[in-house]
Amino acid sequence: MTVHSVALESRPSPHPRAVLLFAATIGVGACLLFQVQFILGKQILPWFGGAPQVWTTCMLFFQLLLLLGYAYAHLLGQLADPRRQRNIHLAALAVAAALLLLRLTLWPSPITPSDAWKPGPGDSPVPAILGLLLFTIGPPFLVLASTGPLLQSWYARCFPGASPYRLYALSNLGSLLGLLSYPFALEPLLPLAGQGWVWSAGFLVFVLGCGAAAVLVGREPVAGRTSPSGHVHTDIHPPARAHRLLWFALAMVASVLLLAITSQISLEVAVIPFLWMLPLALYLLSFVLCFEYERLYHRGFWIPALLLGGAATAVIIRVGVEAPMLLQLAVYLLTLFFACMVCHGELVRRRPDPRHLTGFYLTISAGGAAGGIFTGILAPALFLGLWELPLALFAACALALASARDSTWPHRLDLRRLLRRLGDDRAIVYLRRLATALGLVYLLALAAVLGYQTYTELDDHVVVSRGFFGVLRVDTDTGESGELRYRLRHGRITHGIQFSDPDLARQPTTYYGPGSAIGLAIRYHQRRGRGEPLRLGFVGLGAGTLATYAAAGDSVRFYEIDPDMVALSSGPAPIFTYLRDCRGSVEVALGDARVNLEREADQGFDVLAIDAFSSDSIPVHLLTVEAVELYLRHLRGPDSILAIHISNRYLDLDPVVRAIAERLGLVTIRIDDPENNDMVYSSDWMLMVQGPAALAAPEILATPGQPPPDDLRPWPLWTDAYSNLMQVFKG
Repeated sequence: MTVHSVALESRPSPHPRAVLLFAATIGVGACLLFQVQFILGKQILPWFGGAPQVWTTCMLFFQLLLLLGYAYAHLLGQLADPRRQRNIHLAALAVAAALLLLRLTLWPSPITPSDAWKPGPGDSPVPAILGLLLFTIGPPFLVLASTGPLLQSWYARCFPGASPYRLYALSNLGSLLGLLSYPFALEPLLPLAGQGWVWSAGFLVFVLGCGAAAVLVGREPVAGRTSPSGHVHTDIHPPARAHRLLWFALAMVASVLLLAITSQISLEVAVIPFLWMLPLALYLLSFVLCFEYERLYHRGFWIPALLLGGAATAVIIRVGVEAPMLLQLAVYLLTLFFACMVCHGELVRRRPDPRHLTGFYLTISAGGAAGGIFTGILAPALFLGLWELPLALFAACALALASARDSTWPHRLDLRRLLRRLGDDRAIVYLRRLATALGLVYLLALAAVLGYQTYTELDDHVVVSRGFFGVLRVDTDTGESGELRYRLRHGRITHGIQFSDPDLARQPTTYYGPGSAIGLAIRYHQRRGRGEPLRLGFVGLGAGTLATYAAAGDSVRFYEIDPDMVALSSGPAPIFTYLRDCRGSVEVALGDARVNLEREADQGFDVLAIDAFSSDSIPVHLLTVEAVELYLRHLRGPDSILAIHISNRYLDLDPVVRAIAERLGLVTIRIDDPENNDMVYSSDWMLMVQGPAALAAPEILATPGQPPPDDLRPWPLWTDAYSNLMQVFKG
């Protein structure tokens, strides 16, 4: 669309302080916009079991509010009278600030809700998270979300002739700084309440800056048929519907890929702010580079890079957990960055005249929100696996190849023009046909690899279910012994097996064999030796295998957050019968174990085992100083044993447990069970006790253990306020 304009009367140059006001307010607002996502995400994460879907649901909320903020900015920017814009936005700023001030004495900080807001056992996670976030941060976040497009519109009105699009790059740069400041500054230095106070103070500073910008734009004359840049347009037609649909599709694909890759990383490692930050930082960095340095986006580099990354990601998805974690991270993150550079670079190429600026940003925001809805709500309901990742990957590559056929290539990469100069028109046709054929072959091969992986995830499965807490699969095989067995997998990791043979069905299997630390702790507990009944607590149900260690008169209490997991071991015809066949009494407490333990009276456990893993990801909130202090409260006495399962492909959790034991004055011993066959898997456990006498059984002491990892001293101490996963990555 060609736009012809006629300049209005000349106006004096803007004062540098006014320009600085707009730039600083946009930057501060963007920084606060992303900091609050991490503050609240970290607070509510343990309330919902530390599941990867918690962050996906949080992102859905923030994307929806961002869309509403952009819509508000778009509608406000359409008002011809800048004084009305000023008055409306000043009122919105005042309401948001007042809501924060009203909570000064009610919560630990104005944006961090008290523990009374923790969910109950029967609460549905998605509505609970959305409702909690809406009440906590809704109005302030809505005001922040509108800042970028609204102040860019005001900037174009106040400073005619100046391009406002560079402020969008500044907005994303502020967002990037907000991301980086959280894991490296706010999180390690301040508790959550302190983070909330710092953020609230920053928000009040933002309110003053935004209010000053509103006052400034309110002095502008009433606009006629002009653009925000102060020029009269002879072409008043808005961008075509096809252009808007393409904006929407590019933004949606980038959003889905961001959320899907974040979920994949969280599922295999841990659900922590640092791993949330990495993909989101690359996503925002692509915005900064594309909007600030337009010439940096060259299709001849970024599109082939995306195609190579797409192929590598398809291979990594197929190989799964057998690939080294650092390689997985590198492939996923690089592919995400390449895809975002292509999607956002194409958006920059197709951006409209500044007169349609707010509509352009509104469409981009709508695409991002649609990606959040698809990933957070539709995909878990429609798909039996994390299929949104291969779908988004395929869509990104398809869009890239479609963009490569665009006729607006940079001059130095325009092979068709070069061939015309050589006088060979037929070569141009052949070249285009060859490129099209190669692109189709690539897409077909990519679809075949991704489709085959999807097929293998469903082949020969008895049960496949996907819920808020992940994907559960039960299949059958015969193992090395030839005996039929049921196998439970969460994500890519086996979480339990049970043989169909009645004699084998009551035997402890997988990570809980007789030689495992948890097996030794129960079998040779001092109370067991005296013939007294035991009270056993297990955080994490799995297939219910640990129930096999209960004797007549024992009581067993499982803590399990996933109702789909509980369903596999309950009902009149359970798939796994460990609970039904248990010789002691069994009860299952549904909900996050830590939340339940905080609300319950002292349980008096003789043995409490922590074994709540999602796929190979660790629930960090169950491995902190505060968590262990809570566990100790629920132990019967000095002869009670706390057992922590530390088997992990990628992380060495030994020093984390030793640091907590050292802080709390506990005695700890690590026991590795090397046995590995079709019934029992090798396992690593650590036993923690308040007195060494609890571990005095010769059978426990005779088991080979591991010496303390002195090379990592001082051992990393994890608390609710801070945990650094990079310290415990295995080499």
